[in-house]
Amino acid sequence: MSATNRDLVSAHAEVKAEIVRTDTKTALLLAFVGAVLAGAWTVARDLPLNLGAYVAGGLGMVLLVAAAGLLLRSTRPNLRGRHGFPLWATLTAEEIGAAVSRDLAADIVGLSRLAVTKFTCLRRAVDLTCAGGSLLVLAALLTLGGAL
Repeated sequence: MSATNRDLVSAHAEVKAEIVRTDTKTALLLAFVGAVLAGAWTVARDLPLNLGAYVAGGLGMVLLVAAAGLLLRSTRPNLRGRHGFPLWATLTAEEIGAAVSRDLAADIVGLSRLAVTKFTCLRRAVDLTCAGGSLLVLAALLTLGGAL
């Protein structure tokens, strides 16, 4: 195997590993956001909230739902993509070998773009989760303090 081929195989494995890491982080954050939404809804349902708490809490919940939407979008399978399972499902064993050896660089490009898209969604979801969580904390403080 030439040095170029080894480098391509290494880059391909690295990109695939990054996608796995991003998907793992996404799954954990989605579980966390779901738990926060359920917990906030349960707590808020039993408390007498003032107007400020309603507004801050409502905005926080909206941001958390938006974060969950981004997380779901980043994990949504792309069955129309030209790389991976959908392509391989249409090929014979001989065609798969030829496609993989011929198109490794193209596969790296496609997977890299997929990884960047997933990472961008994850980063935005983290930002929304932080903002939504901050608003929920503000709502709790407004409820406890009786402001507004």
